[in-house]
Amino acid sequence: MPVEDDGTIGNDSVNVSAVDTSRPFRRADAVEAGLSPRDFRGSRFRRLFRGVYIDATRRPDRHDRIAAGLLLHPEGARASHLSAASLYGLPVPDHSDVHISVVDPKDRRWQPGLKPHVSPPGQGIRQVDGLPASEPIRMFVELASVLNLVDLVVVGDAMSRILGLRAGELRASLIKIRDYWSPAARAAAVFVRDEVDSPMESRLRMLLVLAGLPEPVINLKLRNGSGEVILRFELSYPAYKVAVEYEGRQHAESPQQWERDIDRREFLDRDGWRIVLVTARGIYNEPWRTLDRVVSTLRERGANLAVVSNDWRPFFPGRPSIRPA
Repeated sequence: MPVEDDGTIGNDSVNVSAVDTSRPFRRADAVEAGLSPRDFRGSRFRRLFRGVYIDATRRPDRHDRIAAGLLLHPEGARASHLSAASLYGLPVPDHSDVHISVVDPKDRRWQPGLKPHVSPPGQGIRQVDGLPASEPIRMFVELASVLNLVDLVVVGDAMSRILGLRAGELRASLIKIRDYWSPAARAAAVFVRDEVDSPMESRLRMLLVLAGLPEPVINLKLRNGSGEVILRFELSYPAYKVAVEYEGRQHAESPQQWERDIDRREFLDRDGWRIVLVTARGIYNEPWRTLDRVVSTLRERGANLAVVSNDWRPFFPGRPSIRPA
């Protein structure tokens, strides 16, 4: 989790006597500090937004772009929505716009690549990696306006893992909020869980749940007689001894992981467990095949289950060119 930093970039913090061009700076401040307007016509500086620049030798990252966006806004503005999530290190879809929230509508600064929002007054602001950002609960409500249900659950699961915000705490806090997007945020929070290891595990769980299958147990730990954990399943149906797990590239590329997987398979063979391994293809390209595999395995173990809902289809469309007729 990013550490709070006292050396924050305030909206009026540029030192006009010595502008640090390795960080975003306002052109007006640099000119006041002694730079010539001609310096901005060549290749010495890179423009991030109209009126905000950075040294051309530096390749600006997302943090730089957020800092640049904040420099255009008055005191009290904060990174919000997807930009706040990026500062927190949360998994959100790729995006190029910088999201900034202000209280007064006239404080918005419209530019290409800049997405200003009006926020209710009195919202908490947290310093994250030196920049003011929406506090986590507020950010989750903001994200409900730009993310779909599954992407929002992915963020909620990660907030527990990365920020230490438990799922129950998130739901309890959202009950008190009555903003326009708060119903969507509460609807997503119903599905948020603790101890989820990865975004792909969140997506796999949501595929199963939205198809109407029972929610699998998360992070099941099997212990020996001494109470020592000998095996852990990301998602499982213990009553049928069926585990469903996402198989990422690390399993194929890490020798240590490969050896652990061998030990697990030997245990599974001895103890009668079945494991359904799902790759990215099974989530993004062929979600229907993943559902068929899970249902078939559970039925082989005696479960009377079937896919009973199409709610998964809007979020897991797969590739239409290979969709079965």
